[in-house]
Amino acid sequence: MRRVAVACSASPGTGAGGKEEGEGMTYKDAGVDIDTGAELVRRIARMAPGIGGFGGLFPFGDHFLVAGTDGVGTKLKLAFETGIHDTIGIDLVAMSVNDIVTSGAKPLFFLDYYATSKLDVDLAEKVIKGIVDGCQQSDCALLGGETAEMPDFYAKGEYDLSGFAVGVVKKDEVIDGKNIVEGDVLIGLPSSGVHSNGFSLARRVLEKSGLSLNDQLPTNDGMATTVGEALMAPTVIYVKQVLEIISKGGVKGLAHITGGGFTDNIPRVFPSGLGAKIFTAAWEVPPVFRWIQEVGKIEDAEMRRTFNMGIGMVLVVSKEAADRILEDTHEPNRAYRIGEVIRGQGVQYV
Repeated sequence: MRRVAVACSASPGTGAGGKEEGEGMTYKDAGVDIDTGAELVRRIARMAPGIGGFGGLFPFGDHFLVAGTDGVGTKLKLAFETGIHDTIGIDLVAMSVNDIVTSGAKPLFFLDYYATSKLDVDLAEKVIKGIVDGCQQSDCALLGGETAEMPDFYAKGEYDLSGFAVGVVKKDEVIDGKNIVEGDVLIGLPSSGVHSNGFSLARRVLEKSGLSLNDQLPTNDGMATTVGEALMAPTVIYVKQVLEIISKGGVKGLAHITGGGFTDNIPRVFPSGLGAKIFTAAWEVPPVFRWIQEVGKIEDAEMRRTFNMGIGMVLVVSKEAADRILEDTHEPNRAYRIGEVIRGQGVQYV
């Protein structure tokens, strides 16, 4: 398992990354270059062959231990601005356990790393509470962690956060995508919003919009929420739902839709020579994404390579299993038939 998450500031200029007013924003303009990150992964793979999946597998008797590590990116910046700190730990746990469950692994334990210039015990307690909640949602133990006080290293009131999870799966039950064939069905599980990727671009859009985090943003159900609440909605933890679906058979591959969106993540689970066709009308895209795209004048291709667009986990299943899975899922955990496996490469959108 190896992915690169890069978060930095846009260059000064007339727009994000110095673009002229009216031109569409891109993730690269916001300081994140997915292609550069992919190149680093390719170079690391030459030194450590076998990496590149969502989770790293380590042989352990007749099982594999499956490990994943991550942070929450520049969503932390919005936590500082909104003062919402009790759910950011859920995001942290989700980013790792959602990765390792793509191998069919049950998470066993989680460890966190919390670093700040000067320790604020009340603030740190709120963050850890979210981590505890995330572990409870994924039915794993918070085994330990590290709290680092590093004077002068972080801005006042800010902190950094990362963590990792370890799970287990029997060797003969590991899900690796090798049995995926043309005609298999793609099923999408809904996200709660932006989750924990694309925030460097989302924050640039927020700056351009002139809105504050307290301004209202309409939702699909007609209810109102603030921009801050919409952006800070905690990442869905799919572990229990996915493991239940897997237990009934027919699941051949899973893709956690994080950095790289649909375009980069779905093909990672396919054997060579296969691609995906996505039916873009199969689910309703949440308003937060429509708002980001409209304000930032962002092209469809850029949105689909940056954000999850309302689908946080994709399952590749046999045709026989697809109808059963769809019938067994209901609100708020409804699933959608979002596409199919085709002969070719990459992802096509129709």
